[in-house]
Amino acid sequence: MIRLEFVLRRKPGMSRTAFQQYWREVHGPLVARHSTTLKIHRYIQLHTLDDPINDALATARGGMEPAYDGVAELWWTSPEDLAAFDTPAGRAAGLELLNDEQHFIDLPNSPLWFAHEHPQVNPGEFMVATEHSPLVKLFFCLRHLPGQALDEGQHYWRTQHGPLIRSVSTGFRMQRYLQVHYGAHPLEDGLRAARGTAQAPYSGHAEAWFSRADLLSMANVPEATRAMALAIEDERKFIDFQRSAMWIGKERVFIDRR
Repeated sequence: MIRLEFVLRRKPGMSRTAFQQYWREVHGPLVARHSTTLKIHRYIQLHTLDDPINDALATARGGMEPAYDGVAELWWTSPEDLAAFDTPAGRAAGLELLNDEQHFIDLPNSPLWFAHEHPQVNPGEFMVATEHSPLVKLFFCLRHLPGQALDEGQHYWRTQHGPLIRSVSTGFRMQRYLQVHYGAHPLEDGLRAARGTAQAPYSGHAEAWFSRADLLSMANVPEATRAMALAIEDERKFIDFQRSAMWIGKERVFIDRR
């Protein structure tokens, strides 16, 4: 399975509400219409919540990049399926999607990259933080430390930090946790060039599902406070917080062919 992550900032002068409405009501159905041509296996929009939890997450790490307005997440079952982009029908579909993105996305400041999943706490493949669910999804797009190679940072994240988070996941009341590591793909340069993308890809992202009520109560639960302190202490060994971002959101499923 291969994923495309597209973290989105809205066009200047556009409200987050208007951005998310257009994305949900106009662009999402357009992607779904082209999903067979482009062989998309899953497509989910993560809509950022305006929530004080976001400020608390960034403050606990000494300040971070501003939260994005959302994330487009797409899955393909194999790299070979991505060859659909390089057919006449695929190129026409891609151009129509790009033209529509220009109506609501600040494309130069919305990086995209390909990635692969490394499940860590994974009780169920079908967990989704839908609009009316008590769940929220935490999205943490991260960059490794200056002077640290990408593969070095990813190796530490996978082999050291992952086991640590698994060991304290019950303290967090974490319901699911995935590491999603950046992996270069030949399509990336073309997609970025077509959009004039100025922001570099992230080293990957962590995603975790929680009850929002549990996130709010963490400060009053000693076990959760200790788990948070241990996690942040270890994050400092491989994450450049000032060049990373973290927030919570709600998921909207447009395509799921599992």
